Amino acid sequence: MTAAAGQYGRLVVEGLLARGVPVAAVVRRPERAAGLAASGAEVRYGDYDDADSLRAAFTGAERLLLVSSPELETGRRVAQHATAVDAARAAGVGLLAYTSFLGADARAEGMTAAHHATERHIEASGLPYTLLRHPFHSDTFLHTGLREAVAAGVLEDGTGGRGLNTASRADLAEAAVRVLTGERALPAYDLTGAPWTYRQLAGTLTRVSGAPVAYTERASPVPGPAGWLDGQIRAGALEHWTDDLADLLGRPPTSLEEAVRGVLAD
Repeated sequence: MTAAAGQYGRLVVEGLLARGVPVAAVVRRPERAAGLAASGAEVRYGDYDDADSLRAAFTGAERLLLVSSPELETGRRVAQHATAVDAARAAGVGLLAYTSFLGADARAEGMTAAHHATERHIEASGLPYTLLRHPFHSDTFLHTGLREAVAAGVLEDGTGGRGLNTASRADLAEAAVRVLTGERALPAYDLTGAPWTYRQLAGTLTRVSGAPVAYTERASPVPGPAGWLDGQIRAGALEHWTDDLADLLGRPPTSLEEAVRGVLAD
């Protein structure tokens, strides 16, 4: 798998090794992946900008998890993904799983633009594939500001009470492990947890912490990416929900209360 040294990648590697599956962990800086090697993974060098390195890294792989590049510029990100897909085809990979994003099948704009183009490239590659369309990670939303909200007794946001279909990084990693080790997989999964709202989050904080936390709507929008995301949520863009993640896990995804308890216990 690529990007094996990241937070998500490490969880997938650990899950595969726990099942006794040999893993080649592809990273840009092998010298920083001693922990992966110590856990039993074979560490291989691979860079999204270096086609030769990827062809060598993917050699002998029966199944490949291609984790999307962290590159922000769409054109370069698309090129990196195309390089990886072509390297997988050249290496004779048996199944390519790709971490896409919800809505990438239908939208080719904004955050989904690079994923949309990559999905089309994968479909045209001739490789057997599975598209793992992720939502935003619950960890991103819930690891910032919860303790401050409990201390202040107020949780403020600008989402207009609309729902968020986030999922935990651990659940998404487990879903990938199940796809990579399963007998068969669908061409695509839209992976979501149960939608939740910030009003529900305030109630959950009250229940879990034992201190009252009131919910209040932000009076004016915040600038930058946070404000843009609030606008997307207010428009209902994060309310799409499916059973795909629960079906893969064989259990309900991590609940809002479980996630909050984990954050406050850290």
